[in-house]
Amino acid sequence: MSGVIGNGHAPAEPSRVRRAASKLCGLESWRRRVPITTWLPNYKLEYLFRDFIAGLTVGLTSIPQGIAYAIIAGLPPQVGLYSSIFPGFVYAIFGSCKDVTVGPTAILAALLAKYVARAEAFAYLASFLSGCVIMLLGALQLGFLLDFISKPVISGFTAAAALQIGAAQLKSLFRLTGSSGSTFLEAVVNFFRNIKTTHLWDTVLGVTCIVLLLLLKRVRLATDERSSPARRRCARACLHAARARNALVVFAAALLAYWLALRGALPFALTGTITGGLPNFAPPPFSTTVGNQTLGFGDMLVVFGPEGLVMPLVAILESIAIARAFAGSKPVDGTQEMLAVGACNVVSSCCQAMPATGSFTRTALNHASGVLTPAGSMFKVLLVLLSVTLLTDAFYYIPRAVLAAVIMVAMMSIIELAIIPTLWRNSKLELLVYSATVAVGCALGLEFGIAAGAAGDAARALAGGARPTLHPAVFKVGNQSCISLTLAGSLGYASAEHCAGALRREARATPLVVVLDGRLLSSVDLGVAESLTTTILDLEKQGHRFLFWNFSPRHQRLVVELQPDFEIKFVAGPSIDQHILALDIQRRPTVVY
Repeated sequence: MSGVIGNGHAPAEPSRVRRAASKLCGLESWRRRVPITTWLPNYKLEYLFRDFIAGLTVGLTSIPQGIAYAIIAGLPPQVGLYSSIFPGFVYAIFGSCKDVTVGPTAILAALLAKYVARAEAFAYLASFLSGCVIMLLGALQLGFLLDFISKPVISGFTAAAALQIGAAQLKSLFRLTGSSGSTFLEAVVNFFRNIKTTHLWDTVLGVTCIVLLLLLKRVRLATDERSSPARRRCARACLHAARARNALVVFAAALLAYWLALRGALPFALTGTITGGLPNFAPPPFSTTVGNQTLGFGDMLVVFGPEGLVMPLVAILESIAIARAFAGSKPVDGTQEMLAVGACNVVSSCCQAMPATGSFTRTALNHASGVLTPAGSMFKVLLVLLSVTLLTDAFYYIPRAVLAAVIMVAMMSIIELAIIPTLWRNSKLELLVYSATVAVGCALGLEFGIAAGAAGDAARALAGGARPTLHPAVFKVGNQSCISLTLAGSLGYASAEHCAGALRREARATPLVVVLDGRLLSSVDLGVAESLTTTILDLEKQGHRFLFWNFSPRHQRLVVELQPDFEIKFVAGPSIDQHILALDIQRRPTVVY
């Protein structure tokens, strides 16, 4: 017979370890982990123009935003450009979503700022540590941990970050003296404390740029099949102007500052000298000097503390959420996204770059520009590389008020206000979690905000587990008054007294039949089972009768082990009526003739 070896035994199936190793080492597995090997061989010439346009459009936005985000973090402006170049190149190789654009983001910059205030080296070590943590999560298939952070917490954290970053720009927008503050509350207090130091022309320029950016964002020229070619060309020009609005406004303001400088007038605070060329490629710094004290690797880890874990968590949350938003119906490989973003940050740490992740603004722009493959990211990288090596002199004249305007308008778009009325109408507890995340994040700091939100979610989950609903339903079978109590989900030990009390309340009115419906019960703790059996024995003395309907065998075993007499109470079937009628027959007195 085929499939039987000479000794008469069938060939042994490969072990689970061998099957896993074969799957891991297979060609398809490695191709999946290096997606460029999948899309590049199938690349077509007609893709080139659309990818080039998308890369050019995103690059024009990446340049001013990269400079601005580096300033938020307290780093030299060129660091923001390096953070767009090298992570972007790595993501084009390992990334699984064609639309995602990786680089510096305002939220990561805000989280990084307090560490950079000690020494610049903390930014590059943060990139390395974040990359290692994210890659470890990916390698261990721990992406499911992100599911424990709810939508209200993510939205609340994003709103708090946007408010904090926007408030921090008030100093540059109005050219105030003093500190901008490390939290939203501090920034607002410092703004009013130093408001008398406002510089008129910086304020006028910054407010004007905000208005222009908001207007350009809404520039649209409607067309249809009857529109003339000229109108269609104008509509496309308006669309491109709206997409490249950040670059256009920054370029116009820089020209204005340069023109005024030629005439001996410099009314604006400028970005100043940006070091051009490529970075110094070296391993991440594992020691640094703060003041007159030398900090080793262990000391730097102490400075980061547990709050430092917020950066990799936020980085991967941003990237996966963005990938899912733009993937459409295609599934997102969370593990691959973790490996890709982790690799981006590890490489960044060797290239004088700050932590990077997917940017919602630039990803949305990339998608709207019609990108077809990750090659669009390559074109973006080339444009930013060209600017940092050959065009840095042009960045000198960019007014800081304009960069503040770009950041503040970008922050307006990431605050999700629509979630507030939705939560108010549907879930007040979730709204409370959202509000706590925003309030604590604005008052104490973003890392404390997300911790408060996660704690609120945990408390909400514990409260829900401790107070399950038994879903009562009153009905009649013949002359019997009955009530059905549905036990659903998992009944933990914290719900033992609650379940017993609810059973007493529902059954205490009059003697009737109580049906405990176990169809939806997934698990029950020993404490809950003991409390219910004790309560049932008490209620039976008052004339109540009980049936356990459609309980699983393991739940039956638990109850019977606690109270063997209850074995006859377990019934099953599509209808409970015949079992209730049987109880009625058993209660009728025997007539002797």
